[in-house]
Amino acid sequence: MMYEYMTFDDNTSIAHSDMQDGEVKVYIEKPIDGGFKNITCILPQYEWKDNAGFSPDEVETIKKIVENNAHLIMDFSKKGGFENASGF
Repeated sequence: MMYEYMTFDDNTSIAHSDMQDGEVKVYIEKPIDGGFKNITCILPQYEWKDNAGFSPDEVETIKKIVENNAHLIMDFSKKGGFENASGF
């Protein structure tokens, strides 16, 4: 299952999976004409893969965001996403 984590003003969104075998899949996508740009990160290894359309500068920005939020994403992945973790 994937859980929405955050969406930015430019409609770039970050979602994450449940924790499975100590790993969490983080999926980032941004709508573009005719589809989406996307990239995946596997935590806690910070294994980046499947970049489809993000420029090197965009990837560096995304990496910083994920790295700064990894502790929250990992925690929420154990609790069924932000909504279940926060009780909202």
